[in-house]
Amino acid sequence: MSRSWTPKSIPQLTNEQESLLLERVCQYSLANGLVMYPPGFTISNADIAPVTLFPTPFPKDLFEHAVKVQKLFNSLYAQVVSGQREWLLEISKELAKFDRDFTGQLYKTYIESVELSGGKPLQPLSLGLFRSDYMYDEIEHSIKQIEFNTVSVSFGGLSTKVGKLHQYLNSNGSYNPTEKFYGEGIPVSNSINELALGLAAANAAYNDKVNKSQKPPVVLFIVQDNERNCFDQRHVEYALLDNHLTLSYRCTLEAAKEFTFIKDDKLYIKTTSEEVGVIYYRSGYSPLDYETDPELTWSNRLYLETTYAIKCPSLLTQLSGTKKVQQALTSAELVQSFMPELSSQATQELLDTFVKIYPFDDSEEGKIAKKLAFESPEKFVLKPQREGGGNNIYKENIPAFLNSIDESEWGAYILMEIINPPTYENKILRLGQVHQEHIILELGIFGTILFNEDTGEVLSNENAGHLLRSKVSSSNEGGVAAGFGCLDNVYLQ
Repeated sequence: MSRSWTPKSIPQLTNEQESLLLERVCQYSLANGLVMYPPGFTISNADIAPVTLFPTPFPKDLFEHAVKVQKLFNSLYAQVVSGQREWLLEISKELAKFDRDFTGQLYKTYIESVELSGGKPLQPLSLGLFRSDYMYDEIEHSIKQIEFNTVSVSFGGLSTKVGKLHQYLNSNGSYNPTEKFYGEGIPVSNSINELALGLAAANAAYNDKVNKSQKPPVVLFIVQDNERNCFDQRHVEYALLDNHLTLSYRCTLEAAKEFTFIKDDKLYIKTTSEEVGVIYYRSGYSPLDYETDPELTWSNRLYLETTYAIKCPSLLTQLSGTKKVQQALTSAELVQSFMPELSSQATQELLDTFVKIYPFDDSEEGKIAKKLAFESPEKFVLKPQREGGGNNIYKENIPAFLNSIDESEWGAYILMEIINPPTYENKILRLGQVHQEHIILELGIFGTILFNEDTGEVLSNENAGHLLRSKVSSSNEGGVAAGFGCLDNVYLQ
């Protein structure tokens, strides 16, 4: 339902005040780890992460709505993986025909892992560190879901840092020397601690069920080589140790068999013989993560999957994050059949976040999608079954793209209504330069869920903080790590 909402403008500062603000932004960021490696980095050469100088207004009621429905989304996707496994596998099998090199390989590797484990995964417990992403629809005064991420959700670490940065600047008079310009309206995401808590809970569950030694298990981060965004990950790693006395190790997918060994179906760190309780994937979400040596990387993914370690995510949970599944879940009838215990109000709260998404197949809806893609492409975005920025085809580019590939490949995509959010004025610090821009926002809400893929039992289901990313209004893509956006934080009003 639409209503008027007038966002607060950024403070008007003198040149001297802005110079002092910029000094404080830079020094606070460097002192507190709000950093990334620049392209072509050396190990001692970090830079401040792309960040806004000011928080950006967001409607408080819609922020609270996004937080409220996150645990419902966690439960829905856990149900897709456990209670609706055959449905998910059928969708994945069909997608495998169109996207053989990635979705097809995920599906194939899952089937192989089940066969090797005697008909079902050795470890039924699965950990989801999820993030649901939204844009604000100004006309309807509502949030609309862009995507639901089930693997390698990023910026939980840096989100906490940018919130603290903006709160610090608001409190010390950088925005207004006489009072807090934003009042008490700048929340700080607790995502560092909450994501670490999710990993620690899974590690503890593994220890209770599997590990028989006195030495506690460890968490293994699977990371990309030369990871520029490693500090975001390190903040969660440090919280694991500080808050839960849980050690972490890092290795690439390519090096998994060199870095670890398996004994009695348990995974161990080769250099220390420590048992691995949780495998946390911050890699493996994109075809690029397998391209260095496809035979080795997919073999290593299978190797890790066929151990007792709890996966975050398992192959099946990762497959639940395809755009085709997201498209199917926009059906009220399907959501209600999957979660009949949900009240009509809770179901509606989920459905209110959806835009229209069409399959791109031979179904009746698929035929409508193919017609719309050519007749009114300006209203849509074409999305493949991929995570990370840079994969989508927007608006007027859709017809030419579809004509450039064989029609047999169209089934790998979904057609999603474009969300038209408002723009805001802000200033962005990127690579040492300040740019005044008109930006649009993407709100991410983190959640963690530990569940049993066989029985559907949920051991824990929690909210885990928020993330705000901004991008210049002229850019379609929004990935910070992919070079399209910047980190931001909400000012709630």
